[in-house]
Amino acid sequence: MRVLIVDDEPELCEQIALILRQQQYTVDTAGDGDAALEKIFTDPYDLIVLDIMLPEKDGFAVLGELRGEGVAIPVLMLTAKGEVANRVKGLDLGADDYLHKPFSMAELLARIRALLRRSHEQISSSLIIGNIRVDTNTHIVTLDNQPVNLTPKEFSLLEFLFYNRNRAISRFNMAEHVWGDAFDPFTMSNNIDVHIKNLRKKLDDQAGRIIVTVRGVGYMARDEQA
Repeated sequence: MRVLIVDDEPELCEQIALILRQQQYTVDTAGDGDAALEKIFTDPYDLIVLDIMLPEKDGFAVLGELRGEGVAIPVLMLTAKGEVANRVKGLDLGADDYLHKPFSMAELLARIRALLRRSHEQISSSLIIGNIRVDTNTHIVTLDNQPVNLTPKEFSLLEFLFYNRNRAISRFNMAEHVWGDAFDPFTMSNNIDVHIKNLRKKLDDQAGRIIVTVRGVGYMARDEQA
């Protein structure tokens, strides 16, 4: 799971990031609203921990822009403000939960787990593009309703691409998603390309109609019906 921490207190950011990485989350950080939006619109995240008091754009502005663009990523807002009005404003803008500073790391982790669980439950277990269906519960992939035998890493790549359909995903992000911190940056690009070649062959997509190469970036699962 990939989490973005947005807070202008570097020490707190790093403290939260360290705890989450110890729990096997992939974590990025941003210190202001503009940097946060740039990251969110560039990389796929499963959850955002967002402080209200930020330089450039505050948390309310960031949240409003995200929801205005139709970005439904779960957002947990952090604030030192205890006023009910701020809590209501955040929830009205589309925040999924609220946590007041100071807070315990145990409570933060519990809130994050709850939001990710809720988000996962709301997503259909079937990801479908064209004649390819990916079942995220059973890990069964079918082509024209016939099962396709994929390796675990091939399945993880395909699921990641389908979940982020019509969005260019960098080779780095794909490698990070599949191999975590264990991937070798020197062989990463070749490994991804080999796995994509195998996927295309198994899914009868060697012309790249669905798994599209995005030059200079990586790959994208193209869904013309979306």
